Amino acid sequence: MTTPQEILHLVEPGENVTGPGPDSTLPVVFNLTDRNSPADVMDVLSLRPFASGEQPWSRSTRLEHVRADAPLRPGDARLVRVAHEKTKQSLLAEGDGWTLLANRWTNGMAYVAVSAVTEELAETVLEASVKDATEPPEVDESSVQMGFWHMGTHGPTRSERAIAADAWEDIRGNYTAPVAEALDEVMRLGRDDVSGRLLLLHGPPGTGKTTALRALARAWDGWCQSDCVLDPEALFGTPSYLLEVAVGDDEDEGRWRLLILEDCDELIRGEAKQSTGQGLSRLLNLTDGMLGQGRDVLVAITTNEDLAMLHPAVVRPGRCLAQIEVGPLSRAEAVSWLDGTDAAPGEIGDGGATLAELAALRKGERRPENPDTPSAATGFYL
Repeated sequence: MTTPQEILHLVEPGENVTGPGPDSTLPVVFNLTDRNSPADVMDVLSLRPFASGEQPWSRSTRLEHVRADAPLRPGDARLVRVAHEKTKQSLLAEGDGWTLLANRWTNGMAYVAVSAVTEELAETVLEASVKDATEPPEVDESSVQMGFWHMGTHGPTRSERAIAADAWEDIRGNYTAPVAEALDEVMRLGRDDVSGRLLLLHGPPGTGKTTALRALARAWDGWCQSDCVLDPEALFGTPSYLLEVAVGDDEDEGRWRLLILEDCDELIRGEAKQSTGQGLSRLLNLTDGMLGQGRDVLVAITTNEDLAMLHPAVVRPGRCLAQIEVGPLSRAEAVSWLDGTDAAPGEIGDGGATLAELAALRKGERRPENPDTPSAATGFYL
């Protein structure tokens, strides 16, 4: 038997409710329950002076790559509350005529919000709080900065982190010759060479489609920001989510963006219009419709479907920057790939082998009896 949820009402009557204006304060009511964490309480408390009208000006910003020792508040700030959670630290501070909330996450991101009695004071306090708070990410030639989008509790959320990405020339031998030649052309593209908005990689699991996209993100890093969408069904099912991802921030203007959608079989197969509703239409609109003309956005899709099973509108001429079928290596290429390892070439059949199967053989695993059964290494080479 569960106990009733406890609700705490915090009521602050307004001191002057005779009329609107910066000198008016309104009654404020906060509802807190036993499900709220201390950090939630601080979020609410930080809004009190703004909600009441006592501090009617507000400024906020989100930061990435925040230094671990950055205080995220002015030197003369008075600490009011501090809360620590597993992956988050929150602090509430105040000064003469202003209130500040700073939320910091262990992944290097932070959110700072300031309310103040004047617009100039809010801007000044925020500027002092974030000054020298960030540092450039460490440059690692074997990695690339990748953004990750998902629909969070409070709307679309993007986080960025460095992921491993091999140089194309180092992994070119992982692909059969026709695929490698097609990918050569894509890797060499620059911002002025884009002639289509959709990059389609299709083929069986374990052939290296994701690995190729990581290499592509590294090859294009100088002119194109790469973002992986973790929930493409939500992206194309929620117009506000799609608009934020597609349009981006003003500071991104001038740089192309590559949206990576993995394993989107349901979205682009032949019956997608019936099964996903407006999802397919919105994808097409993003690649060459009105929405696509608003920003320089490319969409890369991986699918295990055969090209003949895909919706004809997706693969029509002129829409795709490239359509590449990523298949297994031929037997000769697979034997050459294993050269210098302890794996036995006899394990490779006449039909060749996928990259995942070769990686498993190199680690001493036997090839599965059923060729449709992916090997243990498949997860790394989708």
